[in-house]
Amino acid sequence: MNLPTQGFGVEQGLIAIYVENPPSMSEYQFLDRVQQLNSGEIEVINQACGNGWRKVFNVYAKILAEWQHRDHDFTKFTRWQDYRDKALLQGHSQEALLFSPPNFSEKNYKFHVIAGRTYAKKLLRDHIFTNTLVWLDEEFAIDKVSNLVICPYLDYRQLSNIKITRLVELLTELE
Repeated sequence: MNLPTQGFGVEQGLIAIYVENPPSMSEYQFLDRVQQLNSGEIEVINQACGNGWRKVFNVYAKILAEWQHRDHDFTKFTRWQDYRDKALLQGHSQEALLFSPPNFSEKNYKFHVIAGRTYAKKLLRDHIFTNTLVWLDEEFAIDKVSNLVICPYLDYRQLSNIKITRLVELLTELE
């Protein structure tokens, strides 16, 4: 039995990034669906939850900016900061930030990224069964059958600009 998909963004789209926990605000502790964020809600989360969540949203927007996927509407924006503030994880976006394990059978997202090696290994142990995942090094893994990449957590120190470039290269390889 699969858990309900929980997180922010759209229920179907181009990419879903999975992190272990939602922001520590009461309104997000018992999500039972994918909830679109409203304009300004990212800033509210940043104010309430601190710099860690600011980094998550910033790094997510930077990934989309560098990726420039042809099926993503990022090209309407000139700066990743503008995309973060005006579109990231909102109803008109094409991405999700999920707090539940991936469900590859639903095919709701074309690409899947699990952020954080420790979280990925926990998911692989408890929820995800794959024989096609290949660890490329200590930080990155790819599964071309499931369109899955495992990368460092969405934090500047763990997923630096150089590593964002590597993640984007791996996503492009899945095309």
